[in-house]
Amino acid sequence: MLKTPDMLLLFFCLVGAVDALQKQWIPDTNYENKTNWDKGAVPCGNDIVQFPAQRTVSVFVETTHAVQEMRLPVDGELILNSGAGFYVVSGKDPGCGDGVTTQFRDLESLQWFNPALWQAAATLEDLQRGKFLFSVHEESVPCQYDDVVFKALSSFRVDASSSQSSIPVKSVSVLGKKFDSRSEFSQYLGSRSGQLQFQGSTVVTVGNQECGDPSGCDCGNSVNHQRICNTVTCGALSCKKPLLPVGHCCAVCGVIVTIHYAAGFNLQTYRERIHHLFLILPKYKSIQLGMSKVVKSQRLMGVIPFGASPEIQVVVVDGEKGSQSENLALDILKDARSHGSNLGINGAEFQASSGSSSDQSGGSAGMVVGVVFGVLIMITIIIVVVLVRKGVVQMPLSLPSLPSLPSLPSLISWKKRGDVGDVGGSVDHGFDNPIFDMPSMLPDIPGVYTAETKHSITMTQTGVHFINPVYDENETDFNV
Repeated sequence: MLKTPDMLLLFFCLVGAVDALQKQWIPDTNYENKTNWDKGAVPCGNDIVQFPAQRTVSVFVETTHAVQEMRLPVDGELILNSGAGFYVVSGKDPGCGDGVTTQFRDLESLQWFNPALWQAAATLEDLQRGKFLFSVHEESVPCQYDDVVFKALSSFRVDASSSQSSIPVKSVSVLGKKFDSRSEFSQYLGSRSGQLQFQGSTVVTVGNQECGDPSGCDCGNSVNHQRICNTVTCGALSCKKPLLPVGHCCAVCGVIVTIHYAAGFNLQTYRERIHHLFLILPKYKSIQLGMSKVVKSQRLMGVIPFGASPEIQVVVVDGEKGSQSENLALDILKDARSHGSNLGINGAEFQASSGSSSDQSGGSAGMVVGVVFGVLIMITIIIVVVLVRKGVVQMPLSLPSLPSLPSLPSLISWKKRGDVGDVGGSVDHGFDNPIFDMPSMLPDIPGVYTAETKHSITMTQTGVHFINPVYDENETDFNV
């Protein structure tokens, strides 16, 4: 009989993975949205409605409204829903108060690459139910394989400026119509509504192919990382060792779990598995979990880059700043060890902002490689030193690029160390005698260089001494 985790795995394999995430734009330019008005309330029959004169705006009106007066901009549009409109009240509206002049807010600065202005969900149904996904900042903005959704009964204005010529996505839904054809969406962008809703130097394009890799694909927003982070304000953290996830603009307090995957791994299936096994539990209700495929650079000894490898990054943040994020990481590791062969997982480890980490071998693999690399370098240096000392490898006596060091003795001075006297001075060799300077210059006198006479010449540290055979040593008395 299959256990519960195995049954869940089989279920998700049969259902299949979702092709792309749904990214929904949050702000709107709706008339009924009270946050779009400077007084914080929708205008009523006694109010004067005013739109910024020099701003272009596309406003969606869902129902009928009474006004005292309306001042329209030089350029703009009102998109009226079926049965929507305006009328002027004769006299005073008893339920409206004394009446004020209320102005529609300026929404020119709303940027496409602001991650706070998007909501992500696995399906459209999840969007409607408010079942949103947590993501790193780069992936909070629509990725190249995502479906972009603007609310059906809504209008908007978004600045899509970037350093790129286009922003590719899978599809865009506007006013309830889904565009996945590039030519058809280009026609809409050229319409009056499209020009008022989309602004900026970059064109949003649709028709991008879905991700064909079950383990996930690159989001494509790393090129706009700085632009995304310019819109983010990072808060103060109180944890011991804040962590910076790949693709995120701010350090976080929580846990980063790294999943090493193999053939057969499915990112969407695994995301659903973690949700149904753990995130639905009451103890994890405050947890925010983001899962994505990232490419991390590999470094020897933490310094020398030698390549990059794709991994699955799981960011776990506890909204209540408790210890549940670390407990969830331990549960994920336990599940990976037990069912990794069925899930396509080779290994997993985690690092927590509390300073603790897992004891997986994968976590210390970089350190082991670094130590081995360091040992090899030390062995190489020792071998070179030995070869130089033995004379197998000769080092140059002088290096032109190095300044001379007069205070250091040269190699020649070391060779002549035997010529130095006991008190540091040079040896007194006496006068130059041409006869005794070189043995080859001595006359060939029989008996002079016999064994007896060989002992008459001695060499000491202070000079060369000899005995003159002409004089008897007993007669050398200099006492007067």
